[in-house]
Amino acid sequence: MIDTIFIISAIIALVCALITVTHRNVVHALLFMVVMMLAIALIFYLLGAPFAAALQIIVYAGAIMVLFIFVTMMLHQGQRSIDQEHQLFSWRSAFLPMLLSLTLFIEVIFLLFTSDHQAIPVAVHSDTTKEIGILLFGPYHQLVILAALMLLSALIGAIHIATPTKPALGEEI
Repeated sequence: MIDTIFIISAIIALVCALITVTHRNVVHALLFMVVMMLAIALIFYLLGAPFAAALQIIVYAGAIMVLFIFVTMMLHQGQRSIDQEHQLFSWRSAFLPMLLSLTLFIEVIFLLFTSDHQAIPVAVHSDTTKEIGILLFGPYHQLVILAALMLLSALIGAIHIATPTKPALGEEI
């Protein structure tokens, strides 16, 4: 049964990733990206990495997606965006992400309330927060710094794109 849940979660992640890349509306693409992140978190949990699953939900599906939505809102395009804001949410466009999220939710509930949950591989050793911090800022500190610099450069680039350019002296507005 765990294999079936894994396959369904993988299919949901792949479908959402494909829709994220091909969708024209940025907000809808971000919504599918959140569902994809949740499916990946469930896959991490099924593979015996509950801490990675929690980080996937907290960091990627939470913080990074809020950052993406914030940058999307920063790139507001004036009256054109105002005219399109009423079309950002419709039940027709939200049906598929809600259905996929509901499928993932049912899978998690099934995993929690079945007696077969002992079949899920879980790490035997318990890592404390201090041990995880030592790992992150010990042998993996360069990767953490690299990820922070990449996020900072993406934010600076988004701010640069979003700020309107001022006309040079002598140019007409």
